[in-house]
Amino acid sequence: MARVLVVDDNEVIRQLIAVNLQLEGFEVHTAVDGQDCLDRVGDVRPDVITLDVMMPRLDGWVTALRLRENEETRATKVVLITARAQEDDLRRGRDIGVDAYLTKPFDPNELIVTVRDLAGL
Repeated sequence: MARVLVVDDNEVIRQLIAVNLQLEGFEVHTAVDGQDCLDRVGDVRPDVITLDVMMPRLDGWVTALRLRENEETRATKVVLITARAQEDDLRRGRDIGVDAYLTKPFDPNELIVTVRDLAGL
């Protein structure tokens, strides 16, 4: 089954996402912010990363950009999950090259379908 790296500074949301994906058979790893994600991505080698936008140390925008700039992570699928859903935010995500955008509060079924599709399952 596919590996997913769940990145969110809110422990409750991080665990909610992780449990929903684990129940669907995904191998799930977690990170507490963007810097933690970048530190762990090489070891985890995820197929999909779910990424919150508003986080301390390194936000989701910068994290997604760095993932796209790195040859080893450029092709990794990225799902932004955020309460920020203005048109400018959606455009910024497209410009960076994120693969999907889910708005909080998100539907767990939509999350599962999105991650499954991006993982090619």
